[in-house]
Amino acid sequence: MTFHQFLLMLRARYQVAVLIFLLTMLAAVTVSLLLPKKYTAETAVLVDMRSPDPVAGSNVMQGVIAPSYMATQVDIIGGDRVARQVVKSLKLDQAPGIREKWQEATDGRGELDAWLAGSLQQGLDVRPARESNVINITYKANDPEAAAEIANAFAQAYLDTTLTLKTEPARLYAEWFDEQTKTSRAKLEDAQARLSDFQQKAGIVSSDERVDYETTKLAEISSQLTTVQGETTDSHSKRNSRGDTVAEAMQSPLINGLKTDIARLEAKVQETRVRLGANHPERQSQESELASLRSRLASEVGRISSSIETTYRVGKDRERELQGALAAQKERVMQLNKQRDELSVYRRDVESAQKAYETVTQSASQTRLQSLSNQTNAVRLNTATPPTAPSSPKMLMNLLIAAFGGTLLGIACALLLELVNRRVRSAEDLVQMLDLPVLASITSAGPGRLPGSHRLTLGRST
Repeated sequence: MTFHQFLLMLRARYQVAVLIFLLTMLAAVTVSLLLPKKYTAETAVLVDMRSPDPVAGSNVMQGVIAPSYMATQVDIIGGDRVARQVVKSLKLDQAPGIREKWQEATDGRGELDAWLAGSLQQGLDVRPARESNVINITYKANDPEAAAEIANAFAQAYLDTTLTLKTEPARLYAEWFDEQTKTSRAKLEDAQARLSDFQQKAGIVSSDERVDYETTKLAEISSQLTTVQGETTDSHSKRNSRGDTVAEAMQSPLINGLKTDIARLEAKVQETRVRLGANHPERQSQESELASLRSRLASEVGRISSSIETTYRVGKDRERELQGALAAQKERVMQLNKQRDELSVYRRDVESAQKAYETVTQSASQTRLQSLSNQTNAVRLNTATPPTAPSSPKMLMNLLIAAFGGTLLGIACALLLELVNRRVRSAEDLVQMLDLPVLASITSAGPGRLPGSHRLTLGRST
């Protein structure tokens, strides 16, 4: 079908197309007038993801999670929890006749709150604004006052739910941290009690000063033992030496004087022995005096040797005594070191328990503050007001749609009628139908007829 044939067909069937167009427009007007009017109220909330948490002191809303966070907030607003909160805040479940409607719609199955929440969600539309942290909440209802009231109720329910979602986990954590605080306090008290009992049992007031005193005492005893051992060794060497060769004997003025007298007297006796006989009184007197001097020398040397022996024995006794004292002092110092090590363990237990208690207490205080918080990162930007004009049905939009659809439908019906009852309306129709060339055409136009509506076509077969 050529465009010329289409125009000829449309001109012939224009009454049908116009009739269908008018009927479509009439139907659109009728439906627009019969449909109940819907009113749309709108409010908005701002979700601030940049301000830090006033309790935690850190910004947990990072930019990389902003899109998913905004999508989560949209899902929360459109979720059942917020819708149930709206039902509860507006007391829709207490409205007259609402329970009968629920019984009729669900036969008593399910919950009334869930059914009302689902009904509210049908008129709700939640959309985040582009490139901002604003969420638009719109609600469509038959009554403008109800639309504004429910839109505001959804915004407030979202804020309350956000606060609950923030404080409820903090409250649970606070209760858990309270139990942990009691446990940590008990552990700290037990560690402190064990430390105190050990100090009392060991008699420790200041372990460092006590250990320093005992260590100093050990050093003094060791020094005394070293000195005594040196003296004993010296006495032992003198003890094994000949008595007149020791230093005390060689340095004694009396012994040196006796030796000098003996030497002088021996010279005289030797001279007397040469001159006098054995029984001469002078000779016997000198020999008797020499024997006396030698006896005195031997006595004096024996006294010095006895003194050295006594000094050696006393030194050995003192050495054994100091060795015992040194061993006892070493044992004392080792015991004190052991006590200090045990005391350090008890002190570390106390310090560890103290740190754990402080950490748990700090966390408990922080979560307790979070559980008592009454602020969230979402605020309302405006309050929905009752709309003055209905948002639907839109008469102009419906008429435009009806005009477009009616035009297409009229043209389609005209084409359908033409195809059902095919007419020859141009020479092209004969050519297509008979496959014959057109030699000439005579056009006749009578009264009340459109020019070109009847044509007499002459042709011959090939």
